[in-house]
Amino acid sequence: MGMGMRPIICKRLAGAFALLLILGTGAPSRAGGTLPRDAVWFQSNFEGTNALHGWSGKAELAPAATNGHSVAISSRSFGGGMSITRELPVAEVLGCEVRGSGRVRAEAVSPKHNSWNGIKCMLIIETPGGKNYPQAPLDVGTFDWQLARFMVRIPADATKITLLLGLEEVTGKVWFDDLKFTVARPPSVPPAPVAGPMYKGHTLPRLRGTMISSSITPESLRVLGGEWHANLIRWQLTRPGRAGESYTEAAYDRWLESELKKLDAALPICEELGIYVVLDLHSPPGGKPTAGGYVGSDAGLFTDPNCQERFVNIWTNLATRYKSAKPIWGYDLVNEPVADDVAESCADWQDLAGRTAKAVRSVDPLRTIIIEPAHWGGPDGLKDLLPIPVSNVVYSVHMYLPHAFTHQNVFGKTPSYVYPGDIQGKHWDKVELERALQPVVDFQNRYNVHIYIGEFSAIRWAPDNSGARYLGDLIDIFEQHNWDWTYHAFREWTGWSVEHGSDPQDTKPAASPTERQKLLCGWFAKNQKPRW
Repeated sequence: MGMGMRPIICKRLAGAFALLLILGTGAPSRAGGTLPRDAVWFQSNFEGTNALHGWSGKAELAPAATNGHSVAISSRSFGGGMSITRELPVAEVLGCEVRGSGRVRAEAVSPKHNSWNGIKCMLIIETPGGKNYPQAPLDVGTFDWQLARFMVRIPADATKITLLLGLEEVTGKVWFDDLKFTVARPPSVPPAPVAGPMYKGHTLPRLRGTMISSSITPESLRVLGGEWHANLIRWQLTRPGRAGESYTEAAYDRWLESELKKLDAALPICEELGIYVVLDLHSPPGGKPTAGGYVGSDAGLFTDPNCQERFVNIWTNLATRYKSAKPIWGYDLVNEPVADDVAESCADWQDLAGRTAKAVRSVDPLRTIIIEPAHWGGPDGLKDLLPIPVSNVVYSVHMYLPHAFTHQNVFGKTPSYVYPGDIQGKHWDKVELERALQPVVDFQNRYNVHIYIGEFSAIRWAPDNSGARYLGDLIDIFEQHNWDWTYHAFREWTGWSVEHGSDPQDTKPAASPTERQKLLCGWFAKNQKPRW
């Protein structure tokens, strides 16, 4: 989540372009098998007299990005839209991670009514459990040819995949060209469970605490670790950023060193108060400013080999610097990795995490390494992650489901929702929260690994004090499964503060403890402190 707010809608679509990847029927069928790594599954530049053969819908051939033809689709009305579709072969890519690329151009595409409208590079994936509609997060307006890359894992139980290209609930014109799709990773055989007792990285019954920003004062640390009795903090290394701001290695190094000096000053206080520290690299090298005003991992880290090399070196240096620091519980390699756009010259998150963990182990053989799944660190991301082949690893997810409730009125006016209750047409209660977290339970049980909930929260102005009920149900679930956890966040942005009341206009702490603060402090009172 990070400093303040985050673009939730974009987050949900970030994996979207992932899905153009299944474009086409060009590869020959391999009954009972899968395509190997790097095999071209489908490729088309819309050339030849039968370039649109196999497609249904209305489109035309037009000048291409370089030479030859592209496919063009126009819409003159807002009702419905214009598109072309084709059914794609499924068997040869079941369970595969697929890398796709293509070029897209737009002219006078009108603004979207909803976030999911606009230019559609979308797959309709049907499974026994229902349909998924992943799509590319493309801009509207007018733009020249641009390269779009994406990755997606095809569900092993997919029964039908339909590709849709076009425009939905907007007017304008869009072109597509130079499509290429390759297998980035064939289906993997799950490894055996980790042998021996489950590794937690500590001997305490539970670690319970909060996220904090690097601007936290010693006085606030003493409140959190002393008065409130928290025994864990997640220390964010979060770089502020503005849209369009360029990345330079020198500027990044200056920022990182300034942040580490703040941590160095805080560690003796944490040791005194009995607070473990998770070192969270919220802003890896590369990165792109988000709507929340900080730099995330959704650019550079997975498109620039140099950024990946620097990332490994940075963690090698961090592990060398802090391997003797008693309060450091773990190294959280990347906050909410976004590996939907992975260049062919770069490793995906599974491989980069493994490479980085091995580098850390080369200098620090004991410290906990914390791995979040791709796709923004959510519970479903663990469905696509395999355990990293190094020792002493803990796995972490962030829980903000349902986003329409936890982030209501954060990024502008939205409907107000109460928990428990019907939220966007679905009833959410403790049972539904457990269902949303089931992939985490399954991962823990399948591989005999420990789970740490690095972030969870609900906006303080959720109606009827329902944020407290939501948080209470979540913590009950965490405790039931023996998961460590940190609430987002303590004395960071007031929207997530448990010390503030429900009025969004009131930015002063409440005169008396809120129900949310009482809830956290009640759990923190159960904490035991480490004996260094």
